[in-house]
Amino acid sequence: MMLTKMDFENFRSPILLRGDAHTAYRDPAVFYHDGTFYFYFTKVETEADGKIFLYLGMTTSRDLHNFTPVCKLSPRDQSLNFSSPGNVVRHQGKFYLCCQTYCRENGEKYGNANSRIWLRESSDLLHWGEPQLMHVKGDEVPSEQMGRMIDPYLIQKPDGEWFCFFKQNGVSFSRSRDLLHWEFCGSIECGENVCVVKDGAVYRMWHSPHNGIGEMISHDLLHWRDTGKLITLGQEYWPWAQGRLTAGFVLDLRNIEAVGKALLFFHGTGPEDEEVIFDQYACIGFAWSDDLQNWQFAR
Repeated sequence: MMLTKMDFENFRSPILLRGDAHTAYRDPAVFYHDGTFYFYFTKVETEADGKIFLYLGMTTSRDLHNFTPVCKLSPRDQSLNFSSPGNVVRHQGKFYLCCQTYCRENGEKYGNANSRIWLRESSDLLHWGEPQLMHVKGDEVPSEQMGRMIDPYLIQKPDGEWFCFFKQNGVSFSRSRDLLHWEFCGSIECGENVCVVKDGAVYRMWHSPHNGIGEMISHDLLHWRDTGKLITLGQEYWPWAQGRLTAGFVLDLRNIEAVGKALLFFHGTGPEDEEVIFDQYACIGFAWSDDLQNWQFAR
């Protein structure tokens, strides 16, 4: 059977999921398995009475052109609002998805102090077990003393040690051998929605400042240096992203013959600033690269 390689020149729009006045698509996290892209994201719904609910949503695609119907992986509950999937990893034969709760039960615009990070387990990437609280401050720290934390991301070092990055005091990070018991390591000044990829001898971290996608590099996941780069792609041409371009997620598939590129997923809001239309009109878009530094996108 002849392999069909993705032709990125065929894309006529950078938008994969388009939001509107009632729905927003935010915080993409994508996993590639057996020729299928598994998309996880925040789905925000504004109901007829103006109440807003966040969900952990998902869809799948074989080609990034055609997608299965979006489904919800979490309940309708403003005191939870499961959302912001960080990434999917494999551990001991299972898939694990980290995510957050973004608690807004009192009508808050942003997640309150009850927001925490969670881990879910699956054997097929479609059906997920009940969320388990991640005790990234250590088993001895009660959940009520962990503080507000959102936007988790997991990465495993070659020696098997796991790191979890999450938004708190800049970006904080902890390490573990089993994804259950964690040792808190510290914090660095950084934006939100962290994504980390190993690139040869270095780790590249993408994060979200006020606008755009920033980059930091490290050799050990503990000490980080800001490269000064800010990725904004085609924001100046895209009314749908001129309010804010953010939440970059990099999926490095350069070694996968059917794809052959690193993919950068993100969400954009516009034309008004995201502070004005935080819960509406967000769209998920993407770009691609051969080297993790120079990005191309559909015009």
